[in-house]
Amino acid sequence: MKLSTKGKYGLKAIFELSLHVNEGPVPLNVIASRQKIPEQYLEQIFSKLKKSQLITSVRGAQGGYFLNKDPKSITVGDVLTILEGPVALSKCIIDEGCCENANDCSTKLVWEKLKKGIEDVLNSITLQDMIDDYNKKNNLKEFDITKLMNNK
Repeated sequence: MKLSTKGKYGLKAIFELSLHVNEGPVPLNVIASRQKIPEQYLEQIFSKLKKSQLITSVRGAQGGYFLNKDPKSITVGDVLTILEGPVALSKCIIDEGCCENANDCSTKLVWEKLKKGIEDVLNSITLQDMIDDYNKKNNLKEFDITKLMNNK
């Protein structure tokens, strides 16, 4: 997996959906605007996410997109794997036949350990974790502003 704009934008868009999970479908143009993602590119990303059944779309005036699962059960790893493919710092991790030294490679174990470490982190962070961190950060900002205003 090489993290491209597809993965970055896709995670931002899914995060936006998760922020509004109980508010009904969120229109694509709203997601694109809030997350500063080109709308046409977001359509392509959402097409992949729909095929994976991570999200669903609703047509019509009140239409848009929504998550098919609870944000607690969707990990960053789920989203990035759908959009970018499996984690692979070296091609030999995915395709053993790509290198004649695959069985004797002195660095292959390093790439495998790094792959596992990255996967462990990606699969340990849920969308709910992202929401909680986001809310905590925003509450601290509000607190800091209120505290500053009260000290004047």
